[in-house]
Amino acid sequence: MTIKPNALPWLWLSAVVIALDQLSKIWALDALQPTGLPHAVIPGWLNWTLAFNTGAAFSFLADSAGWQRWFFVLLALVICAVLVVWLARTSRHDWRTALPLAMVVGGAAGNVIDRLHAGRVTDFIHVHYYDAWSYPIFNVADCAISVGAVMLILFGLFAGKSTPKP
Repeated sequence: MTIKPNALPWLWLSAVVIALDQLSKIWALDALQPTGLPHAVIPGWLNWTLAFNTGAAFSFLADSAGWQRWFFVLLALVICAVLVVWLARTSRHDWRTALPLAMVVGGAAGNVIDRLHAGRVTDFIHVHYYDAWSYPIFNVADCAISVGAVMLILFGLFAGKSTPKP
């Protein structure tokens, strides 16, 4: 029985995402005080604004009694485990699967580190259009999760389909 090389080495990308996420959050905690004060990067479009989220995306369940911290930690760890198993069963050269999975694992792990360390996730990227529109504040880990998920969907939808030969 021949063992095929799997995609687990792609976890280096997860480690890079975790490092970038944690370093950016350390910077935000140091440079963007006080919480909620916008620092214009591109006036009218992009601010650095320090915020904390005890919930999930869009502050879902943020006002709950505290149980959500452990719920989201457990959920993220289970998702990471499933994705790592998926990577282990994926060919090392299947970058269309490995790249997005590694990004999602890195992003999820980055936010788990925050929840375990501080009981909340540090966010600081605020995209908006003047006072007319505002997207919820997010972080590098959230970007990796979102981009990875979109890539997984797009690569799945537009995967080369083989046509049967007559």
